[in-house]
Amino acid sequence: MNIRPSRVLRKIRAGGIASCTKLNLSDPRAAEIAAICGFDCVWTDMEHVPNSIHDVENQVRAAKMHGVDTLVRVRRGSYSDMILPLEMDAAGIMVPHMMGLEDAKTIVRHTKFHPIGRRPLDGGNADGAYCQIPIEDYVKQCNQERFVIVQIEDPEPLDQIEEIAALPGIDMLFFGPGDFTHSLGIVGQFGDPRIEQTRKRVAQVARANGKMAGTVCGTGDVGRLGDMGYQFLSVGADVVALTEYFQKMVSAFGGTQSRQVGGIYSGKKS
Repeated sequence: MNIRPSRVLRKIRAGGIASCTKLNLSDPRAAEIAAICGFDCVWTDMEHVPNSIHDVENQVRAAKMHGVDTLVRVRRGSYSDMILPLEMDAAGIMVPHMMGLEDAKTIVRHTKFHPIGRRPLDGGNADGAYCQIPIEDYVKQCNQERFVIVQIEDPEPLDQIEEIAALPGIDMLFFGPGDFTHSLGIVGQFGDPRIEQTRKRVAQVARANGKMAGTVCGTGDVGRLGDMGYQFLSVGADVVALTEYFQKMVSAFGGTQSRQVGGIYSGKKS
């Protein structure tokens, strides 16, 4: 028996671009709907969203019923905050606000097994088929079929970005434009040239070091960012989809409540 292979990694290794969408709602039916619609990955959140660990566990189950990966953005805390989603059989984790090389080294130590890191070992969970996968195979396959993403959301790690990208165990650099504008004191000014410059640099450095590059975007940016070197693109969010749909329904009654949806997941301001 083997661990469940990652759909995202399979697609990217074949030269494709993996599709993802963001879930702010905790209901596993949101994950299942996105999976049925054909996304390669659903991104659920524990940094900004009050999801419990059981909410995330059920979303992982809902997505993998349809052969779809789940990416969990973890809380910055202990090593347990990082590895629990992996043990629940999430295909990947995203660590926010990675601030430099030493931070990246700590992340690798906590999330990758020997010989790359020192992730605490327990094969008795969903990812290890509840002890049915031989432990040596489990360790090797987790390093091969699970991915660790660090978010570039601040200017500080840019000074060491080459060394970070070269680090074994860091699988993807993910540019977060929203927080990056905030870190520069230009909140929401996505047209600032520093945003595009950093977006290009993150992709170039990742690819030059054999790593994946990811970011958020709107539907109209998929081709452009793919040409830039991004292989993992997260488009839209469940809350944006519901808001736009409900506003459309209200407008049919002549309502005046309808307002334009903004934000980095709307596809309008990325």
